[in-house]
Amino acid sequence: MSAPVAEPDYAVVLTACSADMAPRIAEALVAARLAGCVQRMPIESTYRWKGEIETAYETLLLIKIRAADYAAVEQAIRALHDYDVPEIIAVPVAQGFAGYLSWLDEVTQRS
Repeated sequence: MSAPVAEPDYAVVLTACSADMAPRIAEALVAARLAGCVQRMPIESTYRWKGEIETAYETLLLIKIRAADYAAVEQAIRALHDYDVPEIIAVPVAQGFAGYLSWLDEVTQRS
């Protein structure tokens, strides 16, 4: 019998948004202590929307969170995001530098 696999404690959430929306989402998540860090990167996306192939210049947010906070992070992004169907994808962190993960725990502690 194999041992149960532990759920990861941390995740990186990806969301793409307009350049104007990116700072608002990033700052709201960090201010609420839902994210320790949000990185913003300009990207060009090609996707299918309403039967058409579209291309857009967007900003990709890499949001570092505690996995237990995912539902609150998703809710906060959805409340602020200006897309009808925003990309919100969590990628589990399998391993990480202990010092960084300790810092992430510290800065996302809410009272």
